[in-house]
Amino acid sequence: MMKRVEPHRLKPSSPFYAMLREFCHRSKNLYNHGNYLIRQTFIEDGKWLRYGEVDRLLKVDAEYPDYREMPTAQSAQQTLRILDKNWTSFFAAIKDWKAHPEKYKGRPKLPKYKPKDGCFPLVLTNQNCKLKDGVIRFPRVFQGFTVKAIFASQPDAVFKQARIIPHGTMESMPPSISASTISRRWPGTQTSDLSCSRGRRSSRSISTTTSRWPSAGASVS
Repeated sequence: MMKRVEPHRLKPSSPFYAMLREFCHRSKNLYNHGNYLIRQTFIEDGKWLRYGEVDRLLKVDAEYPDYREMPTAQSAQQTLRILDKNWTSFFAAIKDWKAHPEKYKGRPKLPKYKPKDGCFPLVLTNQNCKLKDGVIRFPRVFQGFTVKAIFASQPDAVFKQARIIPHGTMESMPPSISASTISRRWPGTQTSDLSCSRGRRSSRSISTTTSRWPSAGASVS
């Protein structure tokens, strides 16, 4: 099966721009919070907190409600799954470094925190977003935000997920929105182009893409 992506762009003049930017900022906050828990546990106890444990701890954190401030619980889970994948990559790099140190300039470093004023991708699978009458409809908390899906005209295309991809800081962030689909016959962009938008990208724009992917976060770069 063929994986595809359909990019779109949202300009700062859109009434949804500030909302999407804020959601991406919240995703960053959650990512950093989860990363702090994993880093401290690894540094102090030598243990690796996996996704399930981090998700459980952040759900009940009353002092820092980063999890509950996400637009949906499912989008919070997707952010933490990305974090878990980054740590999986770190441990794979450590293993490879020990076997082939000549390939590296030094020991691979722990996954870093995102900038305080920065943003992070927001991922929503088809559990939250629904494709109806050729339009991707986001949850109610998105205040009526929708994306017209060109791929919907293809009979074999299956909508899988949408990504809101930030670029830059809170002051100059053009998040990009991407939706994932699968099609056996639909020609177009390869999955490696998932985070790209058609045409020249403005430093103050939001782009959206559509493609067919599994919901395990594979569409997030």
